[in-house]
Parts: sequence; structure tokens; C-alpha cells
Amino acid sequence: MTTSGMDMDCERCQCHSDDKRTAILYTLLSQNLNHSRGSHGPAHQRCLCHQRRTVCLRTPHVTCQAASNVLVKTISFMKNLPSFHLLPREDQLLLLDSCWVPLFLLGLVQEMVTFEVMETPAPSMLKKILLDGQSKREEPERMQPTLAAVQRLQCCLNTFWSLDLSPKEYAYLKGAILFNPDVPGLRASLYIESLQREAQRALQEVLQPLHPEDKGRFARILLIASTLKSIPPTLITDLFFRPVIGNADIVELITEMLYEITGGQLAPAAQVAC
Repeated sequence: MTTSGMDMDCERCQCHSDDKRTAILYTLLSQNLNHSRGSHGPAHQRCLCHQRRTVCLRTPHVTCQAASNVLVKTISFMKNLPSFHLLPREDQLLLLDSCWVPLFLLGLVQEMVTFEVMETPAPSMLKKILLDGQSKREEPERMQPTLAAVQRLQCCLNTFWSLDLSPKEYAYLKGAILFNPDVPGLRASLYIESLQREAQRALQEVLQPLHPEDKGRFARILLIASTLKSIPPTLITDLFFRPVIGNADIVELITEMLYEITGGQLAPAAQVAC
């Protein structure tokens, strides 16, 4: 996975530009925006460092379709676990909300889904000022993924790819991730903990014949899996699903998919675009 077309070196902010005229103009316009939005001081100015620039998918039609397919398979995995359906409905929903992102990311790795991003076309500062009064009366502008956040995501996925997990390893690891007894508010946390131990034990048993000389593989897999939980759901939603579902709530949609309320399909937005 690459972020082609982008220089990976961090660029200097325009507010620190050697061109004094550009720097003064940027400062004045930024202060105008910050004042109109109720912000104060330079901490609220938008930093244009390369790593903080917003990005979107280079091929949203292809990538969003692949991501949607992975999400459907992720929900199907949960639906086909009898032990999951034995849990109270409240616990099912809590686990779904807590675990859908790491399970989805594990699915991306297993399905070998790759993607590229490009810089999001941004309106000029002058246009922002001219339209600022109108934007106040409309819905707040949605945050876009940053290059740094996407690179961190790609790093996690690449690390998992390096493990070269077998189908059985994926299956038991998904079980260990799904049945997380540390999710707040669970009613059957002890039972869920036993399910997690069972999945981890099964994973260990699979590893022994496959990698008899790699004694640290089990701990390494669990450690790398824990990094998936650090990826915020907003990043995954905005990057892979917002072009498809628009402003819909992704958790509500996957809940409907889980319980087959609407046939288990993601409703496409009017147009798939950045």
C-alpha cells in the first residue's frame, strides 16, 4: 500500500513561509476564520504540514466496494458464531460497537485489500472566508482523514501481512478479538472471558504444528492485534464508508446487517467521491 504522488517529507507550514507577503496574508486570513468561529490564538490555526493534510481514496469506487465486501464478511462471521448469539442482546451490541473496527481491519488483511490515497482538493482560503457565513447555517464540515493517520493504519496492516497468518489463525484470532471481556457494561463478562480464553487456547494449539520453532509467535500475534484497537472508528468510517453511506451512522447500519433488518446491504450514496 502506498501513498503515491506524495512526497513523504514534511513540508513547512505556510504560516512559517519565507515569503513574508504569503505569510502575512495567510496569518490575516487564518485569524479572520478563527475569530469568526470563536477560536483564539495560533493553536487554533490550521496547520498545513504535509503529514496533517487531509487525504481521500485514489480509487473510491474500487476500494469502497472491496471494503464493503470485507465488512459484510465480518458481520457474517459474527452471525455464524452460536456462542455469540447465546449472549444477551445488550452484550452483542456492546461487542459489535467495540470490536467491529479491529475485526474489519483483520478482514482487510486476510482479503489482501490494498489502497492508495491522494490529497483532498481543498478550497482556497478566500473561498472559505466568503462562504464562512453560509457554512454556519449548514451542517458542520466533516473532518477528513489525515495523511499521518492513514500512514499509521497502513503500518498496522503491513505488520499483520508480515505475519502471513493461516485461515485457522485468522479465525481464532477473530474470536479472541470479538469476545473482549474488558468492554464496559457487559452483563455476561465472565462467560465472554471464558470464550476469549477458549479462542486463544485454540490459536495456540494451531500454532504449535504450524510454527513449532517460533515460540514467541502467539504473543507476537496478540501484541500486533492490540494495535488494531488504536485505530479510531472515525478514520475507518470516513476513509472507506463515508463515500458510500453519506451521513448515515455506520454502527446503525452494521447493527441492521447483523440482525438482517434491511437485508444486510450497505446503501450507496448518491455519488462515490472524495
